[in-house]
Amino acid sequence: MLKSFVRAVAATVRLSTATTTTARALPLTSPTLCSPSSATIRPFTRSLWMMNNSGASSGYRPKLFSSKVFSTPVSCGCGGLHTEGDKAFGDFLSDEIKEEKKIQKSKTLPKMSGGWELSMNGTEAKLTRSISGEKVTITFNVNNSIPPNFEEDADQGQQKSADDEPEIVSTPNFVVEVTKQSEKHSLVFDCHFPEDEMSHGEGEEESDIFAIREISFQPEGDSDWKETSYTLNTDSLDWALYDHLMDFLADRGVDNTFADELMELSTAIEHQEYIKFLEDLQSFVKCN
Repeated sequence: MLKSFVRAVAATVRLSTATTTTARALPLTSPTLCSPSSATIRPFTRSLWMMNNSGASSGYRPKLFSSKVFSTPVSCGCGGLHTEGDKAFGDFLSDEIKEEKKIQKSKTLPKMSGGWELSMNGTEAKLTRSISGEKVTITFNVNNSIPPNFEEDADQGQQKSADDEPEIVSTPNFVVEVTKQSEKHSLVFDCHFPEDEMSHGEGEEESDIFAIREISFQPEGDSDWKETSYTLNTDSLDWALYDHLMDFLADRGVDNTFADELMELSTAIEHQEYIKFLEDLQSFVKCN
C-alpha cells in the first residue's frame, strides 16, 4: 500500500517535470523584430542615407528581409552572379561616389610647410626632412583615423540637414623618428591627438593639440617596434621632462602648426582612399 502511494507520487513529479521541460524547449511561434526606436542607432555615419535626400529624410529604408535578396540571378553572360540586389547596390554606390567627389576639396594633396617630403605606400604616409645633420621622419596611417562622434541620446531622434552634419577630420596616431648621423639608433616618439585637446575656445590658453604617448630608442631604419628596447610611457612622467621633450620636437618642426597641417593632409588622404574604396567596391559588385 505504501509502495503504491510512493510510486504514484513519483509518477506525478516526473509528469510535472516533463511538462515544464517541454514548455521551455518549444520555440516561439511568432517571433517579432525589435522596433527601430529600440535598436541601437549609430550616432555618426558618412553614409548618404543621412547626408542627402536619398536618405532618411526621404523615408528610404533598406529592405533587409525583402524577397528580392533571394530572387533569381540575372544572367548577363559574364559567368558571375548578379542579382537585382547587386544592381540596386551598384546604383547606390554610383550616387555615393558622385556626392563624395562633390564635397572633395581638391584632387591634389595639400602641401606641408617646412620642407617636408611626402611618400605614400597605400594608406601609409611618410614625411621626411633633414635639418643640420639630423633626419626627421613622420609615419602615419589613415586607417581607423576618423574618431567617432558621439552625441547626446536626445539628439539622435532629430533629423539633421547636411550642413548640420559634423565635419569628418582624420586624426591619426603618428610616429616621429629622429636620427643622428653619428648614432646607430633613433629616438622614436609615439604621438597621438587627445580628444580633449582638439578644440579651444576664444580666450583659452593655447596648449599642445598632440601628445607624446611613448618614447624609445630603436634601431635605425627598423620598421618594427623592438619590444626588447626600454620604452618610456609618459602617463607618469615628470612634467618638466615632458615639456623638454615637446620642445625637442618643436625645434625640429613638429609643433602645433605641423599637427594642424598633418590633420589636413591626413583628412585629404583618407577621403581619397574612401572614394577609391567605393569605386573598387562598385567595380566588384557591378557587371563589367
